[in-house]
Amino acid sequence: MQLLLRPQEGAQTEIESFKYLSFLNRKMKPGERQEGDTGNRELGLVVLGGQCSVTSSQGEWKGIGRRPNVFSGMPYALYLPIGTRFTVTAESECDLAFCFCRADQSHPPRLITPADIEMEIRGAANATRQINKIIRPEFDAHRLLVVEVYTPSGNWSSYPPHKHDVHNPPGEVDLEEIYYYRIDRPEGYAIQKVYTGDRRLDETISVRDGEMVLVPEGYHPVVAAHGYNVYYLNALAGSARSMAASDDPDYQWVKETWRDKDPRVPVVTMEMEN
Repeated sequence: MQLLLRPQEGAQTEIESFKYLSFLNRKMKPGERQEGDTGNRELGLVVLGGQCSVTSSQGEWKGIGRRPNVFSGMPYALYLPIGTRFTVTAESECDLAFCFCRADQSHPPRLITPADIEMEIRGAANATRQINKIIRPEFDAHRLLVVEVYTPSGNWSSYPPHKHDVHNPPGEVDLEEIYYYRIDRPEGYAIQKVYTGDRRLDETISVRDGEMVLVPEGYHPVVAAHGYNVYYLNALAGSARSMAASDDPDYQWVKETWRDKDPRVPVVTMEMEN
């Protein structure tokens, strides 16, 4: 299975080996439109940068978005249910992430603003990172879960390595996951490992801006290259509406050494937009 996917302008990334998730990144000029129909999928539209409006068979929303890019503020997003026809119109230069997930239930549409985002500072020392929870398990949706994560220069993220590939609630549930990356300078990169405990799968991947890593199973830690802040958007879906995961027991001891948080986190805040 190919784990690293590189961008294809205007093309939806259909992930053939995944049961639930598909993804589209679209960069749009002012006045440009993107039409679609969710069909048998629910949609989390995340505004990575710029401002747009959405008209749909479920309602209309104007002026969605405020940050110029992901490193400049907190997110806006729109949740649309199955069976929704929609048109997205760019009001400015726009950078949009369409996170689709196969669903069997209809839930109400909802605009998600920065005030709705739950921010968590997770980890410590050089494993400190910021998680912005956009579509949480408590959110009224069927399967789709969406978060964005900021990892400062030189820091580790998704660490200690964790996995969610076994349905064993409440400790762990089986989730597909994508990591869609942005780096704050064009030459920057991150390193991600994806491996299983028996090393049947054991990949080390160099990831650059606009690229995506698929996590079908296994542990999947990330490190940001020194000098570069790393952002990734996670979409997840699977056997339960939960983000329960289990740590790699070989590295779980690291948590006992954590004391102080990295003062560079949070990387983005509400105040940046005012």
